[in-house]
Amino acid sequence: MRNNAFTNSGYMKGFTLLEMLVVLVIIGLLVSMVGPRLFSKVDSAKVQTAAAQIKLLRGAIETMRMDINVYPTEEQGLRLLTDQPADPALRQRWKGPYLEGAVPPDPWGNPYQYRPPESSGQPFTLISFGGDGKPGGSGTDQDVGVDTLAPQPSQN
Repeated sequence: MRNNAFTNSGYMKGFTLLEMLVVLVIIGLLVSMVGPRLFSKVDSAKVQTAAAQIKLLRGAIETMRMDINVYPTEEQGLRLLTDQPADPALRQRWKGPYLEGAVPPDPWGNPYQYRPPESSGQPFTLISFGGDGKPGGSGTDQDVGVDTLAPQPSQN
């Protein structure tokens, strides 16, 4: 009975160590060229996700404001989108929750920063501190928020 691992001439079938090393070097070169491009796309996708979440949160805050006639205070913050207010007068007009589930963290895992309007007619502040989690920055560490989003084109 013959062993299937040997050919007719008696040598084993398979790849040599040199052939396997050449293939590994080629795969390594491909990964080194393609990898950085893929990771830069991940970072820009996080910025786009933060902008989309901020637009969603902004809409929920505006809807809630129309119901209760005030913006959340700094103490209430974004929790007021999901939790009833303690004030009985506001609780009566509150028609939430205004989000499904909890307020999401930004794509970097940090909470969104909310500040109520400082004066009548001024917009509230809603931002993500970006990849570094600190105010300011550039690139993917740049703050993303209501005041930093591109203005919407008018529909005429």
